[in-house]
Amino acid sequence: MSFFKNLTDTYPILKLLGNRYVIVLVFFMVWMLFLDNTSYMEQRVLNKQLDELEDNKKYYQDEIRKDEENIKLLKNPDQIEKYAREKYYMKRDSEDVYIIEFEEDSLKEEQSKSKSL
Repeated sequence: MSFFKNLTDTYPILKLLGNRYVIVLVFFMVWMLFLDNTSYMEQRVLNKQLDELEDNKKYYQDEIRKDEENIKLLKNPDQIEKYAREKYYMKRDSEDVYIIEFEEDSLKEEQSKSKSL
């Protein structure tokens, strides 16, 4: 017993750490930070997922807005013809269509395809 008394007299912090309330408080903090279902670590993971989902939501809302604008444009017959000519290379019977592709454009398309896979 005198060994512990000498030790606590030499290091007063051990007297504080030996207090049962401090021990319970440290146990509670460790439990809440690392072991509980609502632990700090779990909340960090959930917050990261929430941020990703919010980014996805914003992206899809922007895409919906763009599509709605395109739909409004396609109600005009002239716009439908323009869209068909640009996207599907359609032509009238009396026309010839020449498609000019640059090497730089094809390289960019290949790189974007390889990144998406």
